[in-house]
Amino acid sequence: MSVLVDRDTRVVVQGLGREGSFHAARMKEYGTKVVGATKPGKGGTTQDGLPLFDTMAQAVESTDANTSIVFVPAPYAMDAMLEAIDAGIDLVIAITEGVPVADMLKVAAVLVGPNGPGVITPGQAKVGIMPAENFSPGGIGFVSRSGTLTYEIADLLTRAGLGQSTCIGVGGDPVIGLPTPDAVRLLNEDPATEAIVIVGEIGGSAEERAAEYMRSEGKKPAVAFIAGRSAPPGKRMGHAGAIVSGNQGTAESKVRAFEEAGIPVANAPSEIPGLVKKALRR
Repeated sequence: MSVLVDRDTRVVVQGLGREGSFHAARMKEYGTKVVGATKPGKGGTTQDGLPLFDTMAQAVESTDANTSIVFVPAPYAMDAMLEAIDAGIDLVIAITEGVPVADMLKVAAVLVGPNGPGVITPGQAKVGIMPAENFSPGGIGFVSRSGTLTYEIADLLTRAGLGQSTCIGVGGDPVIGLPTPDAVRLLNEDPATEAIVIVGEIGGSAEERAAEYMRSEGKKPAVAFIAGRSAPPGKRMGHAGAIVSGNQGTAESKVRAFEEAGIPVANAPSEIPGLVKKALRR
């Protein structure tokens, strides 16, 4: 079992520019079935060994693709996502950063991102921009709002002998398709996941809602980490969604929510593997 992506994932790349081409090659090297790309006006040709299509509908009809990864620039990303959904794509993973909030409100929740690193089921499929060498197959499910922390913590887990079932980078923009609580629910219901790591940051209420879900529905032990504890209120730090307004979205409120749900919170990423091992023993 796995969550969102696996050996049957068939990916079409939307936006085969410099970044899209680079990461498409890395995904193919990992063994992901990258079956084509869209490039209006270039349909019927190839680029980097990938067949090109004018539209997503043509790509899906020709390749039986079920997933797309979006590298299209922010002003046009909504159109790309909606085109993929209209073509029958099951899962859209948007890497693009800074998609307008008004645009995101029009996109259905078959989306991971935007402004995230993607999804990886180690040993099966990688649909995203994460460095594959940091990940290893195993039983630890992993949800993160931060791409960089995803790579760092996956590497820490791997070095500690704690392989991962599926790692989901939900994205750091204010409006995203798959929020942290829903990603946690997928891992909580996944038979291959033995424990869950939840990496959040300041801003919004997603972590508090994830903690409440785990308090009432949790089947697996969990460990959390909250980034941005030193950020001043009212100032955006890094991600567009990482902004504290008044008493909402603070690191303190998120830590308190997890602790009240019986989920230990690491003070630093380096503490996470030890806390996971302790949680598994319990």
